[in-house]
Amino acid sequence: MPYVAVKGGERAIDNAHAWLAEARRGDPAVAEVGTGQIAEQLGRAVDRVMAEGSLYDRELAALAIKQAQGDLIEAAFLLRAYRTTLPRFAHAAPVETAAMLLRRRISAVYKDLPGGQMLGPTYDYTHRLLDFALLAEGAPPAAPEAAATDKPMPRVSDILGGEGLIEGDGEANGEPGDLTREPLSFPAGRDVRLQALARGDEGFMLALGYSSQRGWGGSHPFVGEIRIGEAAVEITPPELGFAIDIGDVTLTECQMVTQFKGSKTLPPQFTRGYGLTFGHADRRAMAMALVDRAMRAEELGEDVTAPAQNVEFVVYHCDNIEATGFVEHLKLPHYVDFQSELETIRRLRAEAAQLQEAAE
Repeated sequence: MPYVAVKGGERAIDNAHAWLAEARRGDPAVAEVGTGQIAEQLGRAVDRVMAEGSLYDRELAALAIKQAQGDLIEAAFLLRAYRTTLPRFAHAAPVETAAMLLRRRISAVYKDLPGGQMLGPTYDYTHRLLDFALLAEGAPPAAPEAAATDKPMPRVSDILGGEGLIEGDGEANGEPGDLTREPLSFPAGRDVRLQALARGDEGFMLALGYSSQRGWGGSHPFVGEIRIGEAAVEITPPELGFAIDIGDVTLTECQMVTQFKGSKTLPPQFTRGYGLTFGHADRRAMAMALVDRAMRAEELGEDVTAPAQNVEFVVYHCDNIEATGFVEHLKLPHYVDFQSELETIRRLRAEAAQLQEAAE
């Protein structure tokens, strides 16, 4: 698609920016929302922007949400753009989610889960009715005491693995790819695919995961386990030569288990779909795990018949920043392109009219 340079219009653009700032602030009689309020009270929005913006920083994500007037894709765009200006001074060691400080841990396959189920702060059991008490903006009702736990809790996948009923965890050999520094190419390994999903659009992944459950991919999984909590991040500075803890990040991990009838090389067993994302994000991690498993169809000898199983389709289109740029560029000036097409249509209509006259 050719792009046309347009001169002029600076005054109009400046005015649009000024109007945007006024619209963003809203009625001056209403107290301005602060980034601290956004970070603390709009936590799920902050989590999504950090994931899709590919940068873990609650304050900056809150700032991006405020600047974007709550448009989460625009906020993720702002955060991703800022991320490109940051130096990379170290690589973190693989995060050990088994050692997370857990505040939510559930399984849909074992009722009496070793270590117990932890519902945590969840909307799962709410009635989805508007709570008009929130209009009063008062203090919330006191909650019963609850605390995160770091006591060892075996993974459901480890329980199944102990009986040899699930495939191995597929530990990668060698250095994983880096989607942020290397151009995307195909065939794409699972490491790159998971990176793409980790910062992909939640709605897109949710739709694809849903489609795979409805028969467009033949996936009927179970939630083996969802874990939410804080995990330590470690780096090894060259000058020290040993790992140091530089902080914690809140993560949501989902392991889906799906029945697999076996193939010429693999016995009947359960296979895995995996999701890992920033923040408290059950739905996002589950959708990611569903799509990850769907994209493994060819690897497992299954027929590739559905969009969710098509690796190129999924990876090329899951990034909402890329999608936003390509869709929204259509509202930019295309005067010359349209005039060219307009002349083409006029010419074709004239030729068609001449042929019609000749036929008569």
